[in-house]
Amino acid sequence: MTQLATRVPAEAAARSRATLARVAPYGVWAGFALLLLLLPLVFRSGTALTVMSLMGIAVIFALSYNMLLGQTGMLSFGHAVYYGLGAYITVHAMNAVAAKLPMPLVLMPLVGGVAGLAFAMLFGWVSTKRSGTAFAMISLGLAELVGSSSLILRSFFGGEEGVSADRTKLVALFGWSFGPQFQMYYLIAAWCFVSAAAMYALTRTPLGRMCNAVRDNPERVQFVGYNPQLVRFIAFSLSGFFAGIAGGLVAINFELANAALFSATQSGNVLLATVIGGSGYFFGPMLGAALVIYLQNMLSDLTEVWQLYFGLVFIAAIMYAPGGLAGLVMMHRPIWRSGGLFRVLPSYALMLLPILLLGGGLSLLVEMTAHLSLKGAEGSVMKAAGIAFDAKHWLPWALAVASAASGAALGAFAWRAVKTAWEEARVAARERGFG
Repeated sequence: MTQLATRVPAEAAARSRATLARVAPYGVWAGFALLLLLLPLVFRSGTALTVMSLMGIAVIFALSYNMLLGQTGMLSFGHAVYYGLGAYITVHAMNAVAAKLPMPLVLMPLVGGVAGLAFAMLFGWVSTKRSGTAFAMISLGLAELVGSSSLILRSFFGGEEGVSADRTKLVALFGWSFGPQFQMYYLIAAWCFVSAAAMYALTRTPLGRMCNAVRDNPERVQFVGYNPQLVRFIAFSLSGFFAGIAGGLVAINFELANAALFSATQSGNVLLATVIGGSGYFFGPMLGAALVIYLQNMLSDLTEVWQLYFGLVFIAAIMYAPGGLAGLVMMHRPIWRSGGLFRVLPSYALMLLPILLLGGGLSLLVEMTAHLSLKGAEGSVMKAAGIAFDAKHWLPWALAVASAASGAALGAFAWRAVKTAWEEARVAARERGFG
């Protein structure tokens, strides 16, 4: 009787946890949709709307790239090909539709997606016959081929100036012409949500599981009767489709498509976003894309050597957070579920001062070096944090070195407290069954 009384509540608790696990993803997606709806109501400035629009496009692009890198294990150096071709086809379609057909603007990203799918099928049938380094080199060669062709075939690509369009000439939807950036944001947000949900759904299908199997062990996949090349080809084609949607949105947003969309910078940025965010988790590229767009737009206003800081962030992510931002978040999940997060938060707070001292000292050294190298002819006087000083004087250099050194020293002591608190929280989480 006692065993029965004990077993019934345990079974009920297990059923409630299973139900919660099934319902939780829907809650996450509902929260994501609510966030997209409310963001422009909180951040109303034109700059904020522009940056958030670029983030939405980058999220789709990064998730499409992660279908290759994170889901199927294919490292591509030319994913911008399908992004750029989707943009060009969309621009030409906008110009054609504006003159002849009553087609609403909201469907134009789908034109870019179909274009990305078509070219991905064309190029993917060749490139996916190889994997690993060979596939990466083929993707790089295709990117160079399309990039050089964009400057040669001027009748289609428009040369260096590109091809422009006017999105307001298309049929308005419910009175929205999508001329104002506020309306354009919601168009991008809607496609961002639909595309992200579709790509997530694909990861839950048998095809998504086979992509993971090809990533982990293609020989075993072939042994059980599946064709790894066909799986790679399908994943590559679908990835091109969503990259084309992102390209279509960027063409609509800027009303322009040019050769810069095919550049190695575009392919590099999506790679950085995916790795920094964490390719091992679905939401990782979303975090990475938002961070990369924010840094590109905000750091470029603060310093002329923002690419250097961008590269340092990437190196730090590779060395100290190989799982990316998503990996760091998921590391804390057992501790959070066990209620032990407050064990580690005070130790994290201790790291703030060393980080500020170290980061401030190093950034000051970088800025003084950059000023003397790039603007030495204009004089040695510069500003940092609103304070003017002479970059050739010994005092700023001494203060920068002292700040960096003290930050490193204090960080070493604070890190011990972080490790101790982290281990205690992990042990407590395991004892409560959340290991």
